[in-house]
This record gives sequence, structure tokens and C-alpha cells, in this order.
Amino acid sequence: MTPSLKATVLGGGSFGTALGNILSENGHKATLWMRNEERVSEINDSHTNYLYLPGVQLNSSLAATDDLVKAVRSADVLFISVPSQSVRSLCEQLQPLVQESQVLVSTTKGIEPEGFLLMSELIKTYFPKNPLGVLSGPNLAKEIGQRQPAATVIASQDKLVRDQIQRLLSCDYFRVYVNADRFGVELGGALKNIYAIVSGMAAALGFGENTKSMLITRSLAEMSRFAVAMGANPMTFLGLAGVGDLVATCTSPLSRNYRVGYALGKGTTLEEAVEELGEVAEGVNTLKIVRDRAERDQIYMPLVNGLYQVLFEGKSPSDMSRQMMGGDPSSDVEFILPKSF
Repeated sequence: MTPSLKATVLGGGSFGTALGNILSENGHKATLWMRNEERVSEINDSHTNYLYLPGVQLNSSLAATDDLVKAVRSADVLFISVPSQSVRSLCEQLQPLVQESQVLVSTTKGIEPEGFLLMSELIKTYFPKNPLGVLSGPNLAKEIGQRQPAATVIASQDKLVRDQIQRLLSCDYFRVYVNADRFGVELGGALKNIYAIVSGMAAALGFGENTKSMLITRSLAEMSRFAVAMGANPMTFLGLAGVGDLVATCTSPLSRNYRVGYALGKGTTLEEAVEELGEVAEGVNTLKIVRDRAERDQIYMPLVNGLYQVLFEGKSPSDMSRQMMGGDPSSDVEFILPKSF
């Protein structure tokens, strides 16, 4: 039996709350840190987080606090689950509080544009000596909150981190797999948000299953092509953090990025779509960063370029679909045939 540990989830959004709930159900002393006092009181008094996990009854032992010092103190593991735009400022707050023995796990899927830093790389700049891991996979938080079977990947070069997080989170409805390719796992989690927007647009435009399958498959090719150019292992993209996360995000209305794409396909503006969502859609910011890097490094990414034109240059979604079908055909599976581009 896994010894009881103290774990803190920094961020009380949908996935952070679902993660904290699993930790509590597994018998660990789990704390949710969040800035909103009203949410803190709701979790502590009613054991619900209606804004982010409506209809889910949380474990009564899950505690919430808005006191960062209290949340970090004596925790064995810290899960960083805030939006990507907030990770740097949170790290600055954490720097005088975190001990070198504490394990840090990033669950945030995004890229910081300055220096093209993935979240774990950003965290590492503040905490170079701490054990570090990344958690990513097809993890729609509302389904996990409902205790529907799901799986995830803990990626770290440190075997002790992989083993510890696997033990902490594994339960009868949440299965945890391991991977040593932290960079590839994290990059897959960031990139798939772009293609979820594309898939949402396709659904809104009424395209059928053939189109959806083509989009997801070519998205995977584009993701892996970009990731390998960045130094990731292409085999990582055959797993849960690659194709698994891509399929879940590109087919479910629970995905924030899919919903933004769907709204765009129905004719709303990007600003209206994001405002209606009321949550952060990481794919919008990631799109800009990836498109700039792909142009700089001459990486062939027609879906990224097409979506960028729709979101920021006024092209219509239907024009994007015609552009995609008019492109030069290439090889089906990446890395098998020599590239012609």
C-alpha cells in the first residue's frame, strides 16, 4: 500500500480540482490552492466546485486555501495547474517557499513565447535542483470528475518521480503510464490544442467523419514533424500524450479549444468565442508561438498556417478548407519516406 503523502495542487480550475479529488480519494492529504476566496469556501463547506466541475461531489477530505505559504509548506509534491500565462508569476511567488526536496509536476499545456519555453523548462529555470515531471494525456477534467475511466502519462527523466506520481494518482478509474521523454509529452499536450480549434471549426461547418478523420491524422503528422524538429522522440506521439490526447481534444465538446473552434465555424469572432467560453483556451496563444517558430525553422505546417490566417488575418473557415485540399500531397506516414519538402 502506498504511504500517505502531502500533495498540493496549485490552481483550482477543472483539472486541478479533479486531480486534488483523486489524491484525496487515494488517502493522501491533498490541498487545493486558489486565489478566489469564494471558491475556497465552497470547496471547504460544500465539497463542490460548481464553476469548474458542476455536478461533481468532491471528497470531503479535500481542503482548499488561498494562503500560498500554508499550501506549499511541508507538501511532498506540488502540482502546478494554473494557465500558462500565470506560470512564471506563480514561480516567482514560489521561489522563496519551495524546498529542493519537493517534487514539482506541471500539468499546464502551453508555451511561453520568449525563448520558446515549455512549462517544465520555465519551472526548471526557477527550481533547477528540484525533481521535476510533466503530467499530460487525454484528460478531459469533467469526465475524470465523474469518475469515468481515463489514463494519463507522467513524464520525467527521474525514475523516482515517475514511480512516485504513478503510485500517488493511480486508482480504479485513473490509470497512470510512464515516459522518460518529458519534452515530447509536454510538447504534444501543447500542440494538440491548436488542432482542436481546427476540428471544432470543421464540426461547425458540417463536415462528416471522413473529413474529421483526415484532419486528426494530418494533425498528428504535423505535430510529430514539428516536435522532432524541436528534438522530441516521434514514438511519444503514438501514445496517450500524443494521439490519445489529440483524439480526445479534437472530438469532444468538453474541450475548451474545440468549443472556440466551433464558435468560429458558426461565424463568431475570436474575441466573442473566447469571451463566451469564460475559460482560457491555450490553443489560441500556442498557435501564434508555433506558427512563428515553424516559419523561422521552415517546418511545413499547413494546418497551423491556415488556422492562423482565419484567426488573425480575416480568412474564412471555408476558405481554409479549400486551401488545405489544394495543397501538394505528401507521404502518408511521417519518417517512412524521404521528405519532398
